Amino acid sequence: MRSICTAIRAMLFAGVIVGWFCPAVSAEEASETTVFRAGAAKSNITPPLGVSLVGSMRDRKATHVHDELHARSLVLDDGKTRIAIVVCDLLALDKAAVVRAKKLIQEHTGIPADHVLIAATHTHTGPATVPVFQCDPEQDYIDWLVVRIADTVRRAVSNLRPARVGWGVGREDRVVFNRRYFMKPGTMPPNPWGSTSDRVKMNPGQENPNVVRPAGPIDPAVSILAVQDTEGAPIAVLGNYTLHYVGGGSGSDVSADYFGMWAAIIEREWNGSPNVAKPPQVAILTNGCSGDINNTDVRHRLKQPYPYHQMQKVARLVADESLHVLRAIEYRDWVPLASCETHLEFAVRKPSQQDIQEARGILQEAGAELRLLKDIYARETVLLSEWKETVETPIQALGIGDAAIVTFPGEAFVELGLEVKAKSPFPLTFCIELANDYIGYIPTVAGHDQGGYETWRARSSYLETNAAPTMVSTALDLLGQIHSARGQD
Repeated sequence: MRSICTAIRAMLFAGVIVGWFCPAVSAEEASETTVFRAGAAKSNITPPLGVSLVGSMRDRKATHVHDELHARSLVLDDGKTRIAIVVCDLLALDKAAVVRAKKLIQEHTGIPADHVLIAATHTHTGPATVPVFQCDPEQDYIDWLVVRIADTVRRAVSNLRPARVGWGVGREDRVVFNRRYFMKPGTMPPNPWGSTSDRVKMNPGQENPNVVRPAGPIDPAVSILAVQDTEGAPIAVLGNYTLHYVGGGSGSDVSADYFGMWAAIIEREWNGSPNVAKPPQVAILTNGCSGDINNTDVRHRLKQPYPYHQMQKVARLVADESLHVLRAIEYRDWVPLASCETHLEFAVRKPSQQDIQEARGILQEAGAELRLLKDIYARETVLLSEWKETVETPIQALGIGDAAIVTFPGEAFVELGLEVKAKSPFPLTFCIELANDYIGYIPTVAGHDQGGYETWRARSSYLETNAAPTMVSTALDLLGQIHSARGQD
């Protein structure tokens, strides 16, 4: 059995640069002395007050911390292969920061960089960690964050102990809605370039009489992977749910949104009687393909009695279903682990010279602080004009027994995750977005044709229109490689 990843330098299909494959070990091949181990940890990554908060088209400064932000990690070891998963309470992380963190993790723990998955939840009330619209990261915070991400994996490795693992899936469809809608003829507002050619509108407003129907589906799956030690004490719960974020707090508060509230509920209620001699369990909620999914039911006006009420409500409902799944999980004493990663290259939708000239003219007339859509997108046009013609980004797959995880490096439309899950060779597949990079929105080809905010050219949406099917094909190829190689030398 090979103990290290075997490089597969093959052109899988158009766009794939290099793929790495790590063969799994079958249960039959595992020796009697092989022990499955797991460890988890979480580290505080709350920024100082005064930093820019991302998640808005205008810059906001943090004035208060409603709840702390964390980097949460889970390390799994089957005796031959070790993988690490880190999820941060952030809107996104760019590839440069991820690469730096993975390098530190490999240096300190020996876990190969391509066996590490680093993702963000997509809270809109965290520090700016990627340059989007009028919010820019502070390098001092990024430098500190990279170390904290690596530290939480080092701590999880220190917490490794004999463990069992299991998984299951539930359903919660009451709090997720497709946020893109077809509108009645003649009611479409103009886009930033003054055109009314878009066929769908994002977030048209609650009780809007001009809404016809949603432009896409939802994914109500509540997927759960749980790890406990051999004495039955919880080590970690890894959840996956497809919901952009909730919001409804104070615009200048730092908050992990419902992701952090869910984690707090699980850690409190799935802990039994905590043993102070053991590391505390860690609950980790990852985001599915939620680029066009939110918590807004346009049919009814939300009446929130106090700030953060809706976050708490959503967290409670998703946590209740998660606890229901947890109670039915059957644990395995040992499962094989595997990791597979490849990189894709995509063209950037660059503006034309006429676009750039018009944008510069708009900015000359705008003030220092941009408020109008046309001004904000004029700035995005100029900034994109300075970018390279192509970008390279990773797709990763992890195998954990009969469960699998596959990643998308941006805000993927829900249809992409649904297709991968439907075609995956694994009984349960987690699709985790905002993983290992941030390349903005990943609309379907049909979504590009329909238009709408998620397709408007900016640093938040710039990939070629055929990027989505290539990513789906790549994800399924990686899952197929891992699945077919299980039990092979």
